[in-house]
Amino acid sequence: NLQNLPIVDVVVDPYLTCNLRPHQRDGILFLYQCIMGFKDYYGFGAILADDMGLGKTLQCITLLWTLLKQGPYGGKPVIKKALVITPGSLVKNWYAEFKKWLGKERLNIFAVSANQKVQEYKSSNIYPVLIVSYEMFVQTYDLIKGENFDIVICDEGHRLKNTAIKTTSLIMSLGTRKRIVLTGTPVQNDLQEFFSIVEFCNPNILGTSSAFRRVYEDPIVASRQPGSSREVVNLGEERGAELSRLTSMFILRRTQEINNQYLPPKVELVLFCKPSQFQLEIYHQFLKSRSIRQCLLGCMDGAPHLICIAALKQLCNHPRLVYDKAIQAAGPTDGEDLVESVYSGLSPLYPSDYDDQQLVAEHSGKLMVLSAILTAVHHPASREKIVLVSNHTKTLNILEKFCRGENYKFVRLDGSTPTNQRQDIVQKFNNKYSPESVFLLSSKAGGVGLNLIGASRLVLYDIDWNPANDLQAMARVWRDGQKKKVHIYRLLTTGTIEEKVYQRQISKQGLSGAVIDLRNKSDVQFSREDLKDLFSLNESTLCDTHTLLNCSCAGNGEDIKSPSICKTLVSRSCQLGQPQLSVKVGKNLSMDELHDWKHLVGSHRDLNPDWYLQGLENYLSYIFYNETKNTEIL
Repeated sequence: NLQNLPIVDVVVDPYLTCNLRPHQRDGILFLYQCIMGFKDYYGFGAILADDMGLGKTLQCITLLWTLLKQGPYGGKPVIKKALVITPGSLVKNWYAEFKKWLGKERLNIFAVSANQKVQEYKSSNIYPVLIVSYEMFVQTYDLIKGENFDIVICDEGHRLKNTAIKTTSLIMSLGTRKRIVLTGTPVQNDLQEFFSIVEFCNPNILGTSSAFRRVYEDPIVASRQPGSSREVVNLGEERGAELSRLTSMFILRRTQEINNQYLPPKVELVLFCKPSQFQLEIYHQFLKSRSIRQCLLGCMDGAPHLICIAALKQLCNHPRLVYDKAIQAAGPTDGEDLVESVYSGLSPLYPSDYDDQQLVAEHSGKLMVLSAILTAVHHPASREKIVLVSNHTKTLNILEKFCRGENYKFVRLDGSTPTNQRQDIVQKFNNKYSPESVFLLSSKAGGVGLNLIGASRLVLYDIDWNPANDLQAMARVWRDGQKKKVHIYRLLTTGTIEEKVYQRQISKQGLSGAVIDLRNKSDVQFSREDLKDLFSLNESTLCDTHTLLNCSCAGNGEDIKSPSICKTLVSRSCQLGQPQLSVKVGKNLSMDELHDWKHLVGSHRDLNPDWYLQGLENYLSYIFYNETKNTEIL
């Protein structure tokens, strides 16, 4: 207040406050204090790391509207121009949210698109807010840099995890000190990535990169190594606590549990699907391949373990996905090609009259389960829509082929979908009168930010190494605006690599409630014992994961009388992602708390009819389920 202006109250517009929930009011106040410099740190940046669906966009819109109209010093507005940078698929969504909450007349918004160029924005002086994609920002930086923005908001800001990349450096060069980073995914695994986002938000607050590594990263990482001395562990814990204390002044994170009281109930089901006999035969042949034998002997040249993992995961989805490479491997070869060696010996297992243009659902246990769910969804009395999520385009092709064969109307969004068409596809699907009942979604392309509340069911057809990606996809349907009870299904093939990946998620997910996951990144680093466990097949189990939970329940969905029986995961020395030290985090009912869920054998006679799983006794071996109910309607 260099001009010694009178101090006045800043009051949020009642037009908006009537729509704000308590946690959103707290978030707006937190952001306001950060960007005004009212906190006990030197900087004007903030990181809003709320879980998906808690209204980060609304909080930012309310903040911007307030700053554009008011200020604490003589009532003078704090800002004149604001820049919102977002993934391309969310530009239209941000524009729509501004109009939704402020109406069409209150604030002029310019959203850069194929029809609205940055040049048009520059030639006009009536738009206080510019919305642009990261890609378009880089392309038009020379036009944007002279606009003197007072604040910049970066949505899905975890992509700024490297200060060396061009996008980050260009945003920082704007000279705008007020910076807000939004991310629904906690910063994970890599402390250098965490440093980069903090450095972008509040430059120099953690010192130089080398100083941060010396003071924080090295002691914290060292304390989490096997066999660390008590002195090393204590030092790491002290530095971790200090880092959390320092960053908590400008990082705000609330979990989705806050939303439980506002949303309809959510049922999460993990379905362990029996592999077909055809899948088992091919799986056994895979495990005999030269490539897998090399992996188990420690020969890692050319990363054969990654090729083998990908092949087994494809097989779990449907044998059709490995057919082409099986035929290719059966042709003339020099015997040295790594990919061919993985698929060698598979082609004789396919019937002589196998038609790769025909999709046989019975060849995949997961597809048979999905088929039953889709049949129930399309019952005339259902009136529901469903989202099918996969990490792989080829798997989406299989699901699309199946939908076409059953005459199910669908829309599809993957990496090839033009950015400027994505929001239109979403709006079309969400329209309850549209005939499209199935949304085929690539988790890589659409797992972040999309609002698919037109659907009340979602199926994760395959599994990602990173549980955050799966959680992002799940949050597309259970979020603000959802009116129906939501069912979320995760399909896993019993006894296979998919259970191993899931077990890794169980051990990892407990840490994702914290902003910093302090363990080393080890997604693709495996010991020989890891690989021996990974490249195995347990045909005799109903659920290998239930065995690992050390749970003594009868598989009838009843609570266990003694709470101590089912509280600890059995640890195998080779279990993927086994934490080296326990880390205390806030309770977050999710994959890490499967022991608190209900457990059912797949042949259980009294399955809830709302699950749409009737008649699947021959295809389901086990079910984990949990229902989140709204505790209070406000």
